[in-house]
Amino acid sequence: MDSYYHPPDLAKFPDVGKDAPELWEKFLGWYNSVFTEGALTEREKALIALAVAHAVQCPYCIDAYTSGSLEKGATPDQMTEAVHVAAAIRGGASLVHAVQMRNKIDKIGM
Repeated sequence: MDSYYHPPDLAKFPDVGKDAPELWEKFLGWYNSVFTEGALTEREKALIALAVAHAVQCPYCIDAYTSGSLEKGATPDQMTEAVHVAAAIRGGASLVHAVQMRNKIDKIGM
């Protein structure tokens, strides 16, 4: 399958820490803590991560959190709904910036 990115590169993510292992270990400790069950379940956190992955358009994250969401028991319907929530927020964030446009139009006096 053709792709805009190289899917096997996701497995190379740990290589990012090669030249700064102490920082990589700190990141991993924090990252792993974030995804442990707390006030939110691991499934809920995976769904949030999937939605955010779509909002920031990270294909590696989309792959990882699609798998992660399924592994944590999310259904395709839940995953799709989470992506729609992300799309709605992203769209709304784009539209709300139109207030700046309107303010500039009003300042110019058009």
